Amino acid sequence: MIPAAGQSRLHRPYYRNGDEHRGGADVSFQDILKIFRFRTVNIGKWVTPEEQQIAANLFFDAFCDLMDILQVPESVISLNGTLSLAFGTGGRKHSCAHYESQTKRLALAKNAGGGSLAHEWFHAFDHYICDKLFVACQPHNFASELWLDDHEMKPHPLNKKLSQCFESIFLSPNKEEPNQYVLASALVDKEMKLYYFARPQELAARAFEAIIQDQPLRNAFLVQGTKKSPEAILGVYPKDQHRHTVQNHFLNYFLHLGQALENKST
Repeated sequence: MIPAAGQSRLHRPYYRNGDEHRGGADVSFQDILKIFRFRTVNIGKWVTPEEQQIAANLFFDAFCDLMDILQVPESVISLNGTLSLAFGTGGRKHSCAHYESQTKRLALAKNAGGGSLAHEWFHAFDHYICDKLFVACQPHNFASELWLDDHEMKPHPLNKKLSQCFESIFLSPNKEEPNQYVLASALVDKEMKLYYFARPQELAARAFEAIIQDQPLRNAFLVQGTKKSPEAILGVYPKDQHRHTVQNHFLNYFLHLGQALENKST
């Protein structure tokens, strides 16, 4: 179904095959705020009530599906209540979605943000987890960049598992040199005369969204474009066995994180 003239991209359905989390009912952004314990939720003034309702249902289903894939509780999705959401508020030029580290806010554009949620959520996680993973971490740092710079890590079994995630993303099997994923991303940057695809936090976020799209549980509002998009054709997503290896490490890490949080709450 193509949106009618004057309608936003939201009016075209996003494919998903997960459980019916809402029981057929609508939810509001206030429901999302309370259930997941996000710090704040901000809606743009040009978002109509109808668009807000559609978006709230899409966000809710996507976050529930991400919980199911990662096997984690609601507190992980909101990063223990530190993450804020914004929808249709404007923001960065030429960007359909972005994470603001200064305000700890994940923002999606009204007309083009769908499919970017997993990528931006991992940016938020990468930022949030930095001071849990490393001994010394500045407010603007991301864990992925400090890992690549070989900063001192805090000893903890979960940190060891997360370190293995980053190792699988960045390094070749001999653990001594960048893998083909990193090299291909750097080559694209060189050809485009920019530094974006090979940034550690971008490499990590694309790897994460790729393994989310590979799961049997599908949600196109949560993630899309890691297989057949122009970027995927350029080679800036993990491929084949590397993609499978990254998946195993990420799912293992989040499974144990979820179990640790469950044990802590009982």
